[in-house]
Amino acid sequence: MAKARKRRRRLSMTSLIDVIFLLLLFFMLTSTFSKFSEVELAANAGTGAMAQTTPPVFLRLGQDSLSVNGDPLEITALAEGLPDTETTLIVALQDGVNAQRLTDLLVALRAFPKLTVTLLGAS
Repeated sequence: MAKARKRRRRLSMTSLIDVIFLLLLFFMLTSTFSKFSEVELAANAGTGAMAQTTPPVFLRLGQDSLSVNGDPLEITALAEGLPDTETTLIVALQDGVNAQRLTDLLVALRAFPKLTVTLLGAS
């Protein structure tokens, strides 16, 4: 007796397309496409000294502290400690300062268009 040959069924693509569509829909709904705030940085290495009428302001940024010319200050009160004239702000980072803390400071400094911010690098 010869075995009856089983005829193979064709693979249905409908269910596969449904699964791909559901995965696409899931990833589209769970992804965020919002644009986070951007901080513009410009590198000026060795440009030389420029003549200024006002002395530069020194800001020291710590993990939990901030001081302007040695006076402790909060980020929210920067308007009280910074001059409203065109000047250079020198920012020095203490040990333990993370990138988010520096970004918060740079975003707050956007309110002062007359300041030229210089970030001191590690030696």
